[in-house]
Amino acid sequence: MDEVLRFANSAPVWIFASIVVAIVIFQAVVFIRIATQTAPNIGMTKDETKRALRTGFISSLGPSFGIAIVIISLIAVLGGPFTLMRIGIIGSAATELTAAGIGANAYGVDLNSPDFGLKAFTTVVWTMCLGGTGWLIFTALATKSLGKVEKKIVSKNAKMMTIVSTAAMLGAFAYLASQQMVKGYSESVAAIVAGLSMMFILSFARKREIRWLQEWALGISLVIALTVSYLTTLI
Repeated sequence: MDEVLRFANSAPVWIFASIVVAIVIFQAVVFIRIATQTAPNIGMTKDETKRALRTGFISSLGPSFGIAIVIISLIAVLGGPFTLMRIGIIGSAATELTAAGIGANAYGVDLNSPDFGLKAFTTVVWTMCLGGTGWLIFTALATKSLGKVEKKIVSKNAKMMTIVSTAAMLGAFAYLASQQMVKGYSESVAAIVAGLSMMFILSFARKREIRWLQEWALGISLVIALTVSYLTTLI
């Protein structure tokens, strides 16, 4: 295991991982710049644009704190640079941890096992990288076509696109939440409390017209859910 960590944290791995992360950061900067330049064309004021960017930034903090524990566990097995690269690309620590476990089991060992050597590490790396390739290929090939489909739907029924988009998001998050809820009582409590807290905070913020509270709603609901879930384990 020590040999694996020495290799996983070596300079060459850091260099390759840094290149990938730099590309991700570059893309984010480019997208923000394009969005800022396009905002006036769709009727958004400078104040609205700044508020949208601020809301997106703040909303990203909550999920980032939520995956911190899983990231630490991945670093202990796969090293810092590779973990940073995978989380930077995919952004889901739970998905990457699952992929790492599948790769290790495919080789015939468990993560953190004394038998977890360089060959097992290589298997895990290939599993995680190839597992995320499908998403990237589909995005590259289908994004333009999906944009055309969206325009056709909006031209016929604008409300239908809103319904479809909302249903897709609810389905995706419900699927991810249900995977955690079936694990146990505390996980179910966390999911339910998070959903109720989010609805209450957003409803209260809109009625009182408290903009900053809307921006922090996600982070606050996560903290409340984690706290309540932790307290249930002590009962």
